[in-house]
Amino acid sequence: MNKKTVRDIEWNGKRALVRVDFNVPQDSEGSVTDDTRIRAALPTIRYLLEQGANGVVLMSHLGRPKGKVNAKYSMRPVVERLFELLPEAHEVRKTEVTTGEAAEAAAAALQPGTVLMLENTRFDPREEANDAGMSAELARLGDVFVNDAFGAAHRANASTEGVAHHLPAVAGFLMEKELEYIGGALEQPKRPFVTIIGGAKISDKIGVIDNLLGKVDALLIGGGMANTFLLAEGKEMGDSLIEPESVETARTLIAKAKAANVRLLLPVDAVIADAFSAEANTKVVSVDAIPAGWRMLDIGPETTKQYRSEVAAAQLVIWNGPMGVFELDPFASGTRAIASAMAEAAAGGAITIVGGGDSVAAVEQAGLAAQMSHVSTGGGASLELLEGKKLPGVAALQDR
Repeated sequence: MNKKTVRDIEWNGKRALVRVDFNVPQDSEGSVTDDTRIRAALPTIRYLLEQGANGVVLMSHLGRPKGKVNAKYSMRPVVERLFELLPEAHEVRKTEVTTGEAAEAAAAALQPGTVLMLENTRFDPREEANDAGMSAELARLGDVFVNDAFGAAHRANASTEGVAHHLPAVAGFLMEKELEYIGGALEQPKRPFVTIIGGAKISDKIGVIDNLLGKVDALLIGGGMANTFLLAEGKEMGDSLIEPESVETARTLIAKAKAANVRLLLPVDAVIADAFSAEANTKVVSVDAIPAGWRMLDIGPETTKQYRSEVAAAQLVIWNGPMGVFELDPFASGTRAIASAMAEAAAGGAITIVGGGDSVAAVEQAGLAAQMSHVSTGGGASLELLEGKKLPGVAALQDR
């Protein structure tokens, strides 16, 4: 983590322009149903208020309004929730715009202790185009830019990357924590270092697996992508989800793991079903015995036992992607077992990192998120970091 942070700025009298990731789920009434990402930004906002910043201007995207104003994606419900979570702020205001005279007037009117939430940055088509004009307009709303939106750091947008070229630009506490945990784990891993990769498709995670093969001691594969690996090893997979175009890639990765002396573990047994449904008939079979008309929807108990013992022996575990169709109860036990094994490993002193997306949903569903060393707020960003890619929103920040 070689970037400047909010600690490197003397905030008294300066207005903070902060990119947060408030892209949060809402119900049909428009109320926030999961405020994890809002809570994750609170330490940075509180610090700025405590340090005497002359107002804090927040900006975020929400959903995919495709460059048009859409009331469904307004930041208003987020502002209401933020006000409840941030009693330290004298006032939390909201603009109906993102840039322009009205936004500038609202920002200029801020006093120490006040927070202003701009309207959804994606209501402006220039945001995702990383338009220089919009970046310059945003820069007029603050004196220092703080990027605390790790979940959007892999996107070069006007509010994440462009604006950093117009103002002194530093990381917030959440950004710092994400980079230190994930980046630090890859640069100087504790050993044994185990990574668990799941999810539906190999094609989504080729870069991650490829990058990790040079770093990990063991790589455990689960989820739908395991089917393609098993097919590459000559197993009959019945009606299981397969990526025919990735079979050769799977063979290459198996060979690479062997050459790098990395233990690449694939499922030895499976929970299979005769339909993709929670009501389907299910049974546990060896991966050598999946009949026609049946599909693999979770790792089996023997595989779970093997994977748990790998996690128990590790000093560093990174997990990205579920082991099965965990949204359906009959196929959730493999994923739940990994979550509990990681919680136990963390209690024993190991570093356990859950890298975004469905894995986060799984540990939260299991009630184990608080027992992990780190749960990432950014699915796409954590994947790109695991791939060894540079994140545009991070690269644009000032070096220490």
